[in-house]
Amino acid sequence: MKTYVIGDIHGNYKGFMQIIKKSGFNYEKDRLISLGDIADGYSQVPEVVEELLKIKNLIPIKGNHDDWCYQWLKYGIANPLWLMQGGKATKDSYNINYPDLKLKHEKEFFSKQHYYFIDEENRLYVHGGLDWKIPIESNNKSNLMWDRHLYETALFWQFQHDIHDVPLQKVIQFKEIFIGHTTTNYNLSYKYNNYIPSDKPVHISNVWNLDQGAGYEGKLTIMDVNTKEYWQSDLARDLYSNEKGR
Repeated sequence: MKTYVIGDIHGNYKGFMQIIKKSGFNYEKDRLISLGDIADGYSQVPEVVEELLKIKNLIPIKGNHDDWCYQWLKYGIANPLWLMQGGKATKDSYNINYPDLKLKHEKEFFSKQHYYFIDEENRLYVHGGLDWKIPIESNNKSNLMWDRHLYETALFWQFQHDIHDVPLQKVIQFKEIFIGHTTTNYNLSYKYNNYIPSDKPVHISNVWNLDQGAGYEGKLTIMDVNTKEYWQSDLARDLYSNEKGR
């Protein structure tokens, strides 16, 4: 069994199918760890969920957008911020095209997502980040979905190492950490002037960021966890030329 990890999909079904094919992922034999934010952005969230439910060894991590979507599917709560941040496309897609899938996806997918996963090699998979000063099981669930401090701190550590020759620090309790949530296309140079926006997976300290902006105009990424070989989709703006995305 191979283990693959995939970044934030955000309803980008076309990109998802591209990289599944490119990577040679086997629905019956391989394991796929989704880093969360399946929902919101492009219009094909129901199709993405249906495809993910076909995967035998799926580990779905909950992202903040998934949590918003779950709250709407289960309780009818449409957070205004959610609607502004790509939720309207998700809501409209379910209501107009797939009303019969709302209950199924709420119960069989969104309610069964994990807040984090630790594999056999002590590698952590989480959507946002964590407070590493306390045990991960003691972390607030919201923090696991929303945190960006971990990524910013890893950038700082890398900056200190590269510029000032300081020994590279790591979140030592984990061999590696895989995250999404913070799109690598964004320019963070205002804070760390050696950071260059990237449309490829970003590896800093012992953190891997696989959110390359597939819900905006960017690419969707899938990676073989062991070999670090990765495959990417076409740009979302080309795959969905008639949609805005997030």
